[in-house]
Amino acid sequence: MMRYWVLIFLLGLVHLSVLARDAEQPSELAALLNAVDETGFAKATTVRPFTFPHDHGPHARFRNEWWYFTGNLDSPNDRRFGFELTFFRFSLSPKSESSSSAWRTNQVYIAHLAVTDVASQQFLTAEKVARGAAGLAGAQRRPFRVWMDTWQITADADHDHWQLVADDERIGINLALTPLKPPVLNGEAGLSRKSSSTDSASYYYTMPRLQTSGTLTIDSVDYAVNGLSWLDREWSTSALADDQLGWDWFSLQLSDGSDLMLYNLRKTDDTVDSASSGTLTDPSGQATSLSLANFDVTVLDTWNSPAGGTYPAKWRLRLPAYQLDLTVTPVLADQELFTTVRYWEGAVDVSGRKDGQTIDGRGYVELTGYAEATDE
Repeated sequence: MMRYWVLIFLLGLVHLSVLARDAEQPSELAALLNAVDETGFAKATTVRPFTFPHDHGPHARFRNEWWYFTGNLDSPNDRRFGFELTFFRFSLSPKSESSSSAWRTNQVYIAHLAVTDVASQQFLTAEKVARGAAGLAGAQRRPFRVWMDTWQITADADHDHWQLVADDERIGINLALTPLKPPVLNGEAGLSRKSSSTDSASYYYTMPRLQTSGTLTIDSVDYAVNGLSWLDREWSTSALADDQLGWDWFSLQLSDGSDLMLYNLRKTDDTVDSASSGTLTDPSGQATSLSLANFDVTVLDTWNSPAGGTYPAKWRLRLPAYQLDLTVTPVLADQELFTTVRYWEGAVDVSGRKDGQTIDGRGYVELTGYAEATDE
């Protein structure tokens, strides 16, 4: 979603603290982010024109950025999988320092790979971290490529065909993606405000429906797969507002060809920030921006993490003006990632009604700010 407009900074500082300041780090997420000097970085403050495929590439003047893919896939024998592949780019300073060393850089990259195997009730994850130097990791516009070691995202010159490649000891993907709809600009023509009380904002677009095929690997077994993926793209310099705790983000691909993205920004007093918003995209690709007044999210069930914390585990989403009433259910309760920052991100099923007719679908949900430490 706005996806890791907060977590990317935390990930960069924790993993590569040798490149960051030596001052004591705040223990609270919002305090950590708000303690960082944003001077010199570009900010998302006004509506700007988006140009494709140019904007698929990196935006180095901004502090953080990500390419965020999720998808639901099936093998020929109806075995169900979900996947997530995310690359984060983070700048430790607004300008690169000249140096004769190939290892010196102000760029940090972090990548997450996750696979949900519904049949075996498994959720498997991997994480990589690297400096954006010496060819270890990077992002470039022409030819388009984002990479870390052997993990990479590539596309042809027109970005009509994308390729995702990543592998770890137990899991891997090699997937070809073809966009079925053009990019969708979220918020106000791509300017997505993240707080009602500050100027926090990002530039944010999605590609909500990408036809996907290829190979998914678990424990050295290859599965031929087909399905749909979703790309979230965002860049910003903003941090959490002091009164914000986390978010609930939904990306849903519905059986009538429409797509729904929305997020609730949760505040520390258990209320929802009025900056919460979303986008409803019809089958032709026409997008409608949604404000908090347009939707209601009700938690129907919860799941207690063995590591501490209670997550929502089933939801009802209502958009009365659009005659849309959906129930969203995780395919597995436990799709919690134990990366540097612990969060829940997983595949979901959708059922409900639209315009009085039965509808279903699939998607992904991301939940942050729920994890708590155990007393051990």
